[in-house]
Amino acid sequence: MSTQLPKEVEKIAPEEIIDTLQSAYKVFKGEHDHLDDLLKSSGQLLRKASQRFTPTQLIIGIAVVASIAVFAVAKATDSEHEAA
Repeated sequence: MSTQLPKEVEKIAPEEIIDTLQSAYKVFKGEHDHLDDLLKSSGQLLRKASQRFTPTQLIIGIAVVASIAVFAVAKATDSEHEAA
């Protein structure tokens, strides 16, 4: 008999998904001040979703978030070089 209590799984609200997508759209449009919002909201979504993920799915999710961050930073750097 297990003495562990079942872990409460946090629900992902549709507003959290919308906020993440809006932040991503703004970052990709060049509004780089929204990068912090994007990383914060996507991290929260990943944390909540990770409660249902297998370790492999969690690693892939983290890799996707990191890839988006690298792409956004590279795009921001390119636009700064073009403006100079």
